[in-house]
Amino acid sequence: MSKGLFDLTGKVTLVTGGNSGIGFGFARGVARQGGDLEIWGRSAGKNAAAKAELEAFGGRVVTRQVDVSKQDQIKAGYKALMEDFGRIDCVFANSGASARANSFLDLSDEEYHEIIDLNLHGAYYTLLEGAKLMVARAQAGEPGGSLVACGSLSMFMGLPGKPHYAGSKAALGAIIRGMAVEFGKYNIRANIIAPGLISTGMTGDDQTPVAKFMGGKTPIPRVGYPADFEGIGAYLASDASSFMTGETLTLDGGYMVRPM
Repeated sequence: MSKGLFDLTGKVTLVTGGNSGIGFGFARGVARQGGDLEIWGRSAGKNAAAKAELEAFGGRVVTRQVDVSKQDQIKAGYKALMEDFGRIDCVFANSGASARANSFLDLSDEEYHEIIDLNLHGAYYTLLEGAKLMVARAQAGEPGGSLVACGSLSMFMGLPGKPHYAGSKAALGAIIRGMAVEFGKYNIRANIIAPGLISTGMTGDDQTPVAKFMGGKTPIPRVGYPADFEGIGAYLASDASSFMTGETLTLDGGYMVRPM
């Protein structure tokens, strides 16, 4: 019997921040295609709720409390993942936080380092440790793998007062392109998703003034939802995306190409 185009049977995907929002949408896309999942999140309650919903699709789901701003926790998390699954096929480095400051001049050193440690260093080390395992698998005779980061439209647009947030996302784009070039010989691809405004617990619902304003500026006249990441999750985690690497995929309802 032929497999579906996005079949993920036997593949293992790690999603950081996968117990809600964008990460959970990506994870649902993987689960719906039969993939196994490891979810990292800091809230035990949210992890448990995500696990119950994702397991309903029939695959295996393991959740773990991991703070990706701590490199030692990332390494320990991967060690446990390999003990549970024995392999890793896709990593979605999604964990991150939004900025609180509204001006360069008001940005505290504490907030600057907090955002950089989580959004940039956390994603970097999550991708790096996953890449090491994928390269080892390739050298053992089974090439392939998908590294995915979560970016932002602030990679392309000026974002007043939030240089640490925008800088972390722009740096991730450069890191992803470097990984794409270095690891392509192992059939490991690396891509970054740049979402528009997505209605999540972090950004608020679709009735906030910002959401209504952005929806009115977007060719597809609404904000995004976590469910919009299910398809891209299934695609990037599967072999259907095996020739796509080094790309920035905007998922923004056309916001970046709108007429001014």
